[in-house]
Amino acid sequence: MAHAVFQPRSAYAPRAGYRLLPLRFGHLDENTYIVTNDVGEYVRLDRDDLVAFVERRLAPDTGVYKALKSRHFLYEDDSSVAFDLLSLKYRSRAERIAEFTGLHIFVVTLRCDHSCQYCQVSRQSEDSTQYDMTVAHANKALDLVFCSPNERIKIELQGGEPLLNFPLVRHIVERAQELNQHHRRDLQFVITSNLSRLSDDVLLFCNEHSVYLSTSLDGPADLHDSQRPSRGSSSHQKTIEGIHRAREILGTDQVSALMTTTPRSLHRVHEIIDEYVRLGFHGIFLRSLSPYGFATRSLVKRYGVEDWLDFYKRGLSHILRINAGGYLLREDYTTILLQKMFSPLGSAYVDLQSPAGIGIGALVYNYDGAVYASDEGRMLAEMGDETFRLGHLDEDSYEALITSEALLSPLSETLLEGTPMCNDCPFLPYCGADPVFHRATQGDAVGHKAFSAFCAKQMGVLQHVIRLLETDAEARDILLRWV
Repeated sequence: MAHAVFQPRSAYAPRAGYRLLPLRFGHLDENTYIVTNDVGEYVRLDRDDLVAFVERRLAPDTGVYKALKSRHFLYEDDSSVAFDLLSLKYRSRAERIAEFTGLHIFVVTLRCDHSCQYCQVSRQSEDSTQYDMTVAHANKALDLVFCSPNERIKIELQGGEPLLNFPLVRHIVERAQELNQHHRRDLQFVITSNLSRLSDDVLLFCNEHSVYLSTSLDGPADLHDSQRPSRGSSSHQKTIEGIHRAREILGTDQVSALMTTTPRSLHRVHEIIDEYVRLGFHGIFLRSLSPYGFATRSLVKRYGVEDWLDFYKRGLSHILRINAGGYLLREDYTTILLQKMFSPLGSAYVDLQSPAGIGIGALVYNYDGAVYASDEGRMLAEMGDETFRLGHLDEDSYEALITSEALLSPLSETLLEGTPMCNDCPFLPYCGADPVFHRATQGDAVGHKAFSAFCAKQMGVLQHVIRLLETDAEARDILLRWV
């Protein structure tokens, strides 16, 4: 029997020759760089190592070389494994585009019983029923919902205050479930409500049909009431009572809350976070203002990106301390970015997609039958700019809406890999295009990135999160548990 002949140890040593795979790099801070690839892998390098890497002078036995090789930044001349793994990861992250529209937003009314200072839409008084969606339009919208090929469908019922038109909410949910007996989709419902009209009938209905509730909570009572005033009593009290009642009937995980950062919020981030902890929430989204609706006439001009970034950093530090103390609390925006960094499928968050998530990620059916490519596109239309209006339920088929120039044009313009200043940005894999924001702030769907508040915010957050991941072991451990 022949014996196998083994090569000497030297034959198995890494070869010095290597080639670069596609990459981007940029400053992380004054002394270090971040290098990223198309699938979100990253390595932090000092300048000397970066120069040696791109000049192909790195020694194969160094830690830097091994990190770059394992994360698909280089390949050795005699191996195609790196190509195969990189292409597999890229396909996995891009699969969501083929799934197409999963989020469908029904604006069932513009009527509202609150007068929020940062309201993004043109709210109407409680008796203005002409601003309610009709049953006929709701049915046509439901037909379009099931034209989407996505196997997971979420129907979000918005306003105004959607519970002011609860009969239509009931009809939409029941009709969707009836249609789904044929279509067999994974169907989910969310009502976005201030909870002031949360009756026993509404709660029983939500329990019977597995409907989630999403509300707004801006922090302690005085802050919440000053930003979300309602007639007759404290809006904060109504919201807290609604949260407790909903949890008793639906369960703790069936109710979520969202805050909005205003100038009044900037110096109270610890109090806001502590209010969420006091109420037993395990997630908080430190959301900045949007440049739409009433906010453009007052609040949005009173603080800039740097103000919000300072608010965010102080808030994230407080959240990390709370986690270190044994209470799980995620910052939801950070979690989305971490998913884009470390999850093989990235994140489905509509506002951070390339090409943009408008249309592909979400469709909006307005109370009047108009169809928009995003909720922000609807808000922009309320301000007189109908750039992102795709058509009308009475006039257009699903095919006509999805292939309309109002959708195809911004999609073709918002592929980051072909967008000036995005195509070579190291944060491209974790970012996305927001054509509605840039249209609202710069009059152009692409925008000039050097002057973009969206870009400044993204870069500021990502730089901060990556520094924490790379320089603070305790913070890294906590952050990775959120993914």
